[in-house]
Amino acid sequence: MVTRKATPQERIARDLLTQRPHFVGIDGADAAHYWDGYEQAVVVIQDNEVAKVELAATPFQMLSEWTDYTQDERGWSVGPHVGGSIVDDLVNTLEASA
Repeated sequence: MVTRKATPQERIARDLLTQRPHFVGIDGADAAHYWDGYEQAVVVIQDNEVAKVELAATPFQMLSEWTDYTQDERGWSVGPHVGGSIVDDLVNTLEASA
């Protein structure tokens, strides 16, 4: 079993969320986004600023709506890693390399 160390950003997200956070991606402004499906909340970490956003407090009902909004506002430099399956990931990788 492979064990990896949590990044400093992931440790911050773990402290704010109930469950282990799921890495969503890094937006165009270099902010890391982490998701907790149990809380339905996103933690956004940029430099020394941290924001926990519960989707219920936004006009969005689903994480995909959050990622679409982020795409429109800032773009994504990494990700977003939302939904899909390993098969989808493999197809996307093959298409990108073709």
